This record gives sequence, C-alpha cells and structure tokens, in this order.
Amino acid sequence: MKYYIIAGEASGDLHGSNLMKSLYKEDTSANIRFWGGDLMQQVGGTLVRHYKELAFMGFAEVAMNLKTILNNIKYCKADIEKFNPDVIIFIDYPGFNMRIAKWAKQRGIKTHYYVAPQIWAWKENRINAVKRDFDKLFVILPFEKDFFEVKHHFPVDFVGHPLIDAIHNRVKTDETSFRKNNNLDERPIIAILPGSRKQEISKMLSLMLSIVDDFGDYQFVIAGAPSQDFHFYEQFLSNKNVKYISNKTYDLLSIATAALVTSGTATLETALFKVPEVVCYKGSWASYQIAKRIITLKYISLVNLIMDEEVVTELIQDKCNRKNLKAELSKLLESNNRKVILEKYDDLEMKLGGIGASAKTAKLILNDLK
Repeated sequence: MKYYIIAGEASGDLHGSNLMKSLYKEDTSANIRFWGGDLMQQVGGTLVRHYKELAFMGFAEVAMNLKTILNNIKYCKADIEKFNPDVIIFIDYPGFNMRIAKWAKQRGIKTHYYVAPQIWAWKENRINAVKRDFDKLFVILPFEKDFFEVKHHFPVDFVGHPLIDAIHNRVKTDETSFRKNNNLDERPIIAILPGSRKQEISKMLSLMLSIVDDFGDYQFVIAGAPSQDFHFYEQFLSNKNVKYISNKTYDLLSIATAALVTSGTATLETALFKVPEVVCYKGSWASYQIAKRIITLKYISLVNLIMDEEVVTELIQDKCNRKNLKAELSKLLESNNRKVILEKYDDLEMKLGGIGASAKTAKLILNDLK
C-alpha cells in the first residue's frame, strides 16, 4: 500500500514516527511518503518537506506568512497527485490538513485523520467539513469520542494517546550518565520547556529564566527543541546558572523535580513523566485578543482539559509574570502539594487508555483499506 502522511509540527513528527513503525510492521511492503521531521525520517520512507518550514503560530503570524502557506498547499497537492497514494493520513495541523483533505476527497482519495482537529476548542462549525472530507477519524482524548459521536453523530475510533506509547517504549535514562555527559551537577533539576517555535520561545524563555536566581538550591535546564539551533537560544542565556540541552526532553523530564512549560503537548508529556509543572502562555497582543473571544474552554492545558479540573496551575497572558511564576514554582516544591498533583497524574494516565495507540491505529487503517 502507498501511504501519504502529513505532520506539520514536532508533536506530529513524534506521533507520525510511531505510527510509521506500526504501519511497516502491519504492511511489510508499505511505501510511505511524508511531511514531517527527523523522527519520521529515521523510521524510513521519503521526506517531502520538514515541519521547520511549516510552523507558524498565532493569528497574526499566520497572516504574515500566508503566501508561504499557500505555496506549500499548492506544492503538497501536486506531490500527492504524482505519488497517487492509497490513503492520506493527516496528523493534527488542521489549518493546512483540512484544506488538503477537502481537495483530496473530491478526487476520490481515502482520507484518514489521526490526532483529530481540536474543533471542541474552537471553530466547532468545522464539524461539517470533517464529516464531508474524512473517511476515518482516530481520536486520542477520551472526551473526544462523546464530542464527535454523541454531540455530532459522527462515528470515530478512540485509540488512546500515542504519548503513552512513546514514553513506555523509550530506553530508560541512566541519571548518573546523563548528568555527567551534560555537565549537570547533583542539585535537583527544574526543567524549562519554552516551546518549539521561535515566536513562543521568544515570548516565554526570558520570563522563565528571570526567576532562576531565586532558587539557588535547584538547577535549571532548558530543553532545546529539535526544530531550533543552539544559536537561537544563545541570546537568552546570559545567566550562567542555566544549562541547555538539545533534543533530549524526555531524558530531562525523566529526572526532573519540577518544570515550567509553555502550553501545548508538552504539558501532557510532563504530566506523564510525573513531573509537577506550571503551565505558561503569553501570545502576541493581537493573537490573544482574538483567541479569548473565540475559544471558550475553561483551561488551556491538556492535563486540566482531560481531568476537567485545575490539576496544574495555568498562568495566562497578564498573569504570566515573574511574581506569579516564582510563587507557583515555590508551591510545586512543597511536599504536600507535590503529593496531590502526582496522585492526579495517575488518574490522568488511566483516563488516556493505556499503551497501544499506534498499533491500534495502524490496524484500523489497514482494515479500512482492505
């Protein structure tokens, strides 16, 4: 079978790589062509375009880069026509993927969506396009099944969350070697996850680093994103008490005591590693003003959304300041507060359905094609 996969972000690259492993296991003659990143490329197949060329965040940023986005859409359509796949598998990245799906469906190409668009957060009217343009929908959050099937009468498959697979299958980190190889001392580690895009790193990292000197008994370590080079981070690293480690986020989280995390998939990853966290978000003024008028969710972090309660503290926009960040991190380091959060994390993992999301999805895709 010929598979065309489109992932436009770091998280999509991770989920796509694990799905590809399962597809190759289920279909030994699989021919895979994809938009993604380094992790997918390591599995095999043919990389068409790297997600580094695709990542634009926020309403204002998208508008500024509209010409590039439209050119990418045009190129993608031409590449699909040339490849002539049996199925296109879309992974998240709805602004781009839903445009391609509409075009592909009109041409009779099978369309499967893995990691469904979060229309429960905003643009719920997109359900009409989802129903029209997708043959199969694989959802990874427990509340999404009710949203699509009960509220909107569209059958979906809940496959569990692929992050559980990614964490479960990884090689366990040797803490002693990791500290030695990365010049870390013996102090407890506060992990800093400022995001993967330049816009969000620029907004968040300086603020996160502003409280380092208030916690001298701890070691702050920045998790560098695979999509960014070290020289981009250098402008923020005047504080000599901070370490930087690139593309080893899971190793870092596996030994961290607490974390400061920019809102996104990383909030869930941090929770699954059982690391108490403060969730931070600060967008451009224009993007935030638009977002708060159209997004009606109670929370911004996946942890709180899944649990439907504030398990982790969220500091958003004006509340995301040095004073609040220092206070909330101090709370995380108190034993009683940590105990409550870690118990909630156990409940969270149970809700996510256990291991096997990638394998389940690959089997469902193959069964549909056959």
